[in-house]
Amino acid sequence: MGTQVDSGIKGYKNYGTYLREKYKGQRVFKVIVDGGFTCPNRDGSKGYGGCTYCNVDSFTPEPSRKNPNIKDQLEEGMLRAKTAYKADKYIVYFQPNTNTYAPAHYLKMMYDEALSVNTEDIVGFAVGTRPDCIDAEKVALLESYTDRFDVDLEMGMESIYDETLNQINRGCSHAEFVAAVELLKDSKLDLCVHTIFGFPWETREQMRGYIHEINRFPQIKFVKFHHLHVVEGSIMGAKYKKEPFKLFSLEEYTDLLCELIPLLRPDIVIQRLFGISDWDLLIAPNWGLNKSAIQTYMDKEIEKRGVIQGSEYFY
Repeated sequence: MGTQVDSGIKGYKNYGTYLREKYKGQRVFKVIVDGGFTCPNRDGSKGYGGCTYCNVDSFTPEPSRKNPNIKDQLEEGMLRAKTAYKADKYIVYFQPNTNTYAPAHYLKMMYDEALSVNTEDIVGFAVGTRPDCIDAEKVALLESYTDRFDVDLEMGMESIYDETLNQINRGCSHAEFVAAVELLKDSKLDLCVHTIFGFPWETREQMRGYIHEINRFPQIKFVKFHHLHVVEGSIMGAKYKKEPFKLFSLEEYTDLLCELIPLLRPDIVIQRLFGISDWDLLIAPNWGLNKSAIQTYMDKEIEKRGVIQGSEYFY
C-alpha cells in the first residue's frame, strides 16, 4: 500500500499542490532569468564581497550564466521545461543577485522585455531582492503587472538576529527587513520570505524564533526554507576548508523541519524545504542524494512522524 506522500498528499502546504490547484491542473514551471544585476553588498554601496555564504553561480542555471540575452534565456528555459517536464505555463523568475537594484525606469524596461516573451504562456512573475533594495516606487512598479500576472516578491530574511547578519556580512539589519515587509502591507504582491537554518552559532531555540517572526506578518504568503550549505567561491567556503564547522546532516535537518512546520501559520505556502547547489560547487554538507531523493526522504519522514503544518500555531 502506498503512502500519502506517494499520492501527493503532504503534511504541509506545498508549492507544487498550490500551483496545480491555482492553475487548474496545468503544469506551471519557473524559468530563471539572469538580468545581469549586482548587489549593494558587492559593489561597495553597502560592502564588498557579498554575504559570506554567497556564490551567485551556485543558484544560477548554467545556460542563464552563459547567455546575457533575456529573450534567449527565457526561450531556452521555456523549451527545456516543456521538453523535460511537459510544462504548460511559466513563471518568469528574476533570481540571481538583487533584481530591484536599479532605477525604476530601467527595471520596467527589463521586466517588460522579459514578460513579452511568449506572453500568452506566462502566468506569473517573480522577483528576488534584498530588503534594503525595495521602496514604494518599486512596489508600485511591480504592482502594475498584477492585472496580467501573479507577482511574487521574494526577499531574503536569512536570520532574524543582527549578530548573525553581521557575522555573515549581510549588509542590512533585521529592522530593514521588517520595514520592507511593512511596506507591503495591503499590497497586491505575494510576498515570499527566504530563510537559512543552521548557522553554527545559532541554537535550535533561536531557529524556532524565525517561525514566530514570520507568523506575525499576514502579508507573508510563501516561505523558502534552506539549510546552510557551503559552496566554492564564497568567503564561507574558504573559511570552511581551513577550519570546518558543524553543519546539518540530512537526518538532523529533517528533524528540525519536523519541529518547525507545526509552528508555521497554516495558510503559508512552503515553496521549498531545502536548497542545494550544483555538485561541482558544493563543498558541504554533501548528503549523497539528488534533489528528488532528498525531497522524498523529507516528505516521508514528515508523514511518518505525523507532522501537520500549523498544528502548534497559536494566534
